[in-house]
Amino acid sequence: MKLSVSEWFKSGAPWVWLTGAAVAINVIMVVGLLLLIAVRGLGHFWPHPIIEASYFERDGSRQIIAGEIADSAEAPAEQLRGAGIEVADGVDSVTRLLLKVGNRDVYGSDFRWVLEDKLADIQHPGQLFVAERREWGNFYGYLRELKQGGVLVGQVDGRDERAYERLWADLEQRIERALDIHAQIARIEKHDIGAINYDIERLRLRERALQLKDELDAAAQADIAAERDQLAADYKVLENRLVELYGLISRDALVAEVAGGRTLEIPLKNIVHAYRPNTMSLLEKIGFYFGKIWEFMTDEPREANTEGGVFPAIFGTVLMVILMSILVTPFGVVAAVYLREYAKQGPLTRLIRIAVNNLAGVPSIVYGVFGLGFFIYFLGSNIDQLFFPEALPAPTFGTPGLMWASITLALLTVPVVIVATEEGLARIPRSVREGSLALGATKAETLWKVVLPMASPAMMTGVILAIARAAGEVAPLMLVGVVKLAPSLPLDGNYPFLHLDQKFMHLGFHIYDVGFQSPNVEAARPLVYATALLLVAVIALLNLSAVAIRNRLREKYKALEH
Repeated sequence: MKLSVSEWFKSGAPWVWLTGAAVAINVIMVVGLLLLIAVRGLGHFWPHPIIEASYFERDGSRQIIAGEIADSAEAPAEQLRGAGIEVADGVDSVTRLLLKVGNRDVYGSDFRWVLEDKLADIQHPGQLFVAERREWGNFYGYLRELKQGGVLVGQVDGRDERAYERLWADLEQRIERALDIHAQIARIEKHDIGAINYDIERLRLRERALQLKDELDAAAQADIAAERDQLAADYKVLENRLVELYGLISRDALVAEVAGGRTLEIPLKNIVHAYRPNTMSLLEKIGFYFGKIWEFMTDEPREANTEGGVFPAIFGTVLMVILMSILVTPFGVVAAVYLREYAKQGPLTRLIRIAVNNLAGVPSIVYGVFGLGFFIYFLGSNIDQLFFPEALPAPTFGTPGLMWASITLALLTVPVVIVATEEGLARIPRSVREGSLALGATKAETLWKVVLPMASPAMMTGVILAIARAAGEVAPLMLVGVVKLAPSLPLDGNYPFLHLDQKFMHLGFHIYDVGFQSPNVEAARPLVYATALLLVAVIALLNLSAVAIRNRLREKYKALEH
């Protein structure tokens, strides 16, 4: 039977198709965005080939340049002619290549735009290598000499391939040695000496506390002095070991030649990796690629966050979300239980529900300002006055930190938990409550042993929504605890192990900082994509964990609902 147009519209079929099309478009856009982020971010870690070519400058001079092709773009010919660049007649646009030439200490910049048609004699030399440095970014050049303690131990001119391979193998061994020593230095400085400094500071605060209480007698002073002397002796042993290690790590250096003939001496202690992408096989490139991704997720940032890894930001994000979830769940559940089970349903209760729903729509920066003013300046300052007077005027909790950030985000997300929990409580059949009461249970026992377990999937739904919102928030965190670089993690081996007063790093703020505050925009751009993809993955992992818990609870109490 054929339907007329008006009957077809009345049937609702067009709106079903329109809704399906809208959902499909949204899915395609989300998947496309994730693919774009993944390609731009993950592609950064692949060992790209290095080219060496002749480049003809505006004045007609010829220059040898080398580097990786990082990007390309079409430039209008008229624009180039207006800038004084010669372009052939009849050409509408010219391809420009963004070369990562590295060698910032030589050229002053890591990147350079060149015209593709001005490049000639493009080659991919096997001896051209990349050195990732702790300072000054990547180095591109040819290995020429190795030095040990300032004495030449190996030299090659580039024509003898066998000699070059032997020198390269020697270089790799020396770099491994330098990396091992660097790891020992980092362990001593960050963990061993850090623990001693922490204990020295605790002694100082204990001494100050006794002074304020007028209890610093001769015996207490002697005990503190003995502990301080022991710590000083331990520190001296570590200091001597550090001097020895710094002497060992400074032993080796390489001399390399950059494109154009200039030579440069680089201490091996400044090199993180050295590799030759033009000679790597596919398996070697794949191994290198996954090694770089692992390093990105487990290492600390370098060079103003434009190099290295983001592990402190991952750790801070996950820890903050876990603390926020622990704080928001009981408060949200208690509020929802009171509103649904105990409060008299009237105008006041309806007004409270309206206020809760409105709180869910308040901009997050408002919560940040409230957290800064109330939690930090008022509550934190009073806590310092009452419990940490020995540390004043230096604040302990009267400054942004992990605890205030978690509480602020808990306050931001508590309306979501309240609404979701109330909906779950409302769906529980009245007969279940009446059956429990008929068997002799009190209202509190019915609530605790029957109602709340059956409503737990709805509570988990609220927690999932809270995690999804809180994990990506940045604006309030900029006011209540997050920083560009945190030298130590808020969880370590020093008592009380979890340091709620410390500032921390966050993936969302890291994206903002690298993308908009970096002095090296071109180097930071791929890391913005990579960090954004990692943030999406972390949020998805947290949500999936909560969803798995919710599904188990739902299956457990499904029979009771029927």
